[in-house]
Amino acid sequence: MKHDYLQLAHEAYMAASDLRKRRRRYKRYTYGAQWDDPVTGPTGEVTTEGELAAANGNRPLTNNMIRQMVKCVVGNFRNGMHDNNNGGTAVNREISVRNALDELDSRMLEEFLISGCAIQRVVSEHRMGGCGVWVDNISPEEFFVNAFRDPRGLDIELVGMLHSMSRRELLMRFGKGSGTKAMNLNGIYDRIESGGHHELGTDAENEFYTAPAGRCRVIEVWTLESRNIVKCHDRMNAGTFTVSPEQAAAIRRINTERGRSGQETIEMLARTTMRWHCRYYAPSGELLDEYDSPYMHGMHPFIVKMYPLIDGEVHSFVEDVVDQQKYINRLITLMDHVLGSSAKGVLLFPVDQKPDGISWKELGAMWANTNSVIPYYRNGNGAEPRQVVGGGEHSGANQLLDIELKLLQQISGVSGALQGQIGRADTSAALFEAQTRNASVALRDLLDTFHSFRELRNIKIAQT
Repeated sequence: MKHDYLQLAHEAYMAASDLRKRRRRYKRYTYGAQWDDPVTGPTGEVTTEGELAAANGNRPLTNNMIRQMVKCVVGNFRNGMHDNNNGGTAVNREISVRNALDELDSRMLEEFLISGCAIQRVVSEHRMGGCGVWVDNISPEEFFVNAFRDPRGLDIELVGMLHSMSRRELLMRFGKGSGTKAMNLNGIYDRIESGGHHELGTDAENEFYTAPAGRCRVIEVWTLESRNIVKCHDRMNAGTFTVSPEQAAAIRRINTERGRSGQETIEMLARTTMRWHCRYYAPSGELLDEYDSPYMHGMHPFIVKMYPLIDGEVHSFVEDVVDQQKYINRLITLMDHVLGSSAKGVLLFPVDQKPDGISWKELGAMWANTNSVIPYYRNGNGAEPRQVVGGGEHSGANQLLDIELKLLQQISGVSGALQGQIGRADTSAALFEAQTRNASVALRDLLDTFHSFRELRNIKIAQT
């Protein structure tokens, strides 16, 4: 039974494997590795698009437009960051400075544009930078959550993350100053590192259970659970409190004593409530620690926003423009190949026109030299030496490239106006401002969703 929650966490993590796979691809495209998609070669072997293009005699070229668009959106977000905070829940300046929230949020927006996932963790603990509230950006590679459809996350019932701790941090967090606990922890992770098998950790290739070399995998699992409680109202002391059903017997004994002395008894009411409960597991299934949510908000410490979450699906900003980026790269590579294989300054010199006493090598040097004079015979109607320069014309590749670049702007919503580019020299300031404002409409939903994420984060900070 103690493994049930760990097993549920594993299933939630594996259910998001397709999301993580797509995120890795979009991250590659964002940072320039745009020829790494797997393809099948002519003989059936699996290779990458870049290797296949090189094998066909082409030079894979990349013109990374996605990165520029992401930087543009993040830059516009930074410009309006403080204005967007107006009217929202303010964050204590000490907490904001300690956590470098502006920087964290900018990197979180970049992740949000790439993967469609914004995940942060707000906890109160002691770290080298001080004691208090700490905010961390969480990568989707380390995060898991049950399948949910509510954009507000109200149907989340299981959530957590994978930790990769050093052995010292592990002992500090879960040893709690006890030599016996520290010895047990060392024994657990010594068995894991030595290849000890466990029913939940036999798959060494499963990243859910394995940490990078030299680190210890710890799995943090939060679950929403129902609890039977007894609410008590003590009129004598003008207070209310809650106890577990096991503790209710002690309250009854107090009531019995009060009844004998004629004092007013404590009112008791049995209820069922919901509690968020945290458990930390070793990859081999041992429970390292557990507790109910210690925070004022009574929730788990994660803030989760996935976009757009229609029918539970996640589709990012970068996902919309990957195909256009791919075609742009292909067209540029095609144009480069055509230009490279076209004639450029080739000299056609009839053999019967070559003067005596001059070698072909000397003729070539004379042709390449400025102000040279090349003698040749003029034999009636014979052909003259002439230079051939190919224009590199091909089947509308220039027009196709122009169309793809325009489509990239239209699909992404990041137009030239949003990037600060003025189309014409006579564009007025008012017209340019209107163009910029209209260009931002396409990104309004995405950015407002991210602002709502920050607002929820700020509220959780205030209640942690």
